[in-house]
Amino acid sequence: MKQTTNSILMIRPVAFRMNEQTAVNNYYQKVLDGLSPETVNARAQEEFDTFVNKLKMVGIDVTVVQDTVTPDTPDSIFPNNWISFHESGDVVLYPMFAENRREERREDILEILEDKGFLISDFITDYTAAEEDGFYLEGTGSLLLDRENGKAYCALSPRADEELFIEFCEDFEFTPVIFEAFQTVNGERKLIYHTNVMMCLGATYAVICADCIDDKKERKMVLDSLRGDEKEVILITEAQVNNFAGNMLELKGTDDRRYLIMSKSAHQSLTKKQIAQLEEHVTILSSSLDTIEACGGGSARCMMAEIFLPKED
Repeated sequence: MKQTTNSILMIRPVAFRMNEQTAVNNYYQKVLDGLSPETVNARAQEEFDTFVNKLKMVGIDVTVVQDTVTPDTPDSIFPNNWISFHESGDVVLYPMFAENRREERREDILEILEDKGFLISDFITDYTAAEEDGFYLEGTGSLLLDRENGKAYCALSPRADEELFIEFCEDFEFTPVIFEAFQTVNGERKLIYHTNVMMCLGATYAVICADCIDDKKERKMVLDSLRGDEKEVILITEAQVNNFAGNMLELKGTDDRRYLIMSKSAHQSLTKKQIAQLEEHVTILSSSLDTIEACGGGSARCMMAEIFLPKED
């Protein structure tokens, strides 16, 4: 399987705001004082549109779907948490922690993709029934797929259940790499809500905040796994994670040129050495996502659901 795709799905928000239901364990979310909900959404739309234009300009195939006013889905801008699309034609639906995020799942998106020539298998793998029992696995936010090496990485959290993760790995023939990752919140170590906040997998490299993995044996296991697959490991700090430097995604543009997509704040937080290390592998593309990061507690990677589906000839 290939690691990097040229095609992504993005959802343009209509009522973006800080989601009170996700803030209970997403410690990156902030209240922007003095801004009306309309202003927050308008700023998010502006950031979204600028970001999409930058992606399209380098030849990335972006399918933009407009969100709807009802139901109320303030986090719809982050579709990678509820759906994933695979080379086999498989589509996977994931169980979501926040009740209002479950409303983001839309069947019409599959029709839109089929109209664009993407081929989808008749059977959808659906783990959403686990929500009824209080178990969650939030898509490629919770699990990072090293497709070429057949591994899946997962930092366990209230949004990433171990048994569900293992079930996914068995269903799709990935070897599970399981650990816990933490961040400091008001002097306490708390579980990081999504793996893709502290880690990014490219075809030939990995960006990771090893300091987030408090258990030394787990940290060594994860780093050994990455290096064993001959990936260059580029270490970032917890301070850089707070600027969303772990929340990146590698995509292909024109002529299969590889780009590492990230926010402006992530880019600015990187050192010259880290940028030089990354530029040995990819071209960096960044865009300002300040409002989306502050209110949503997610960044560039969360906004893009990769499409690996086969296409009609």
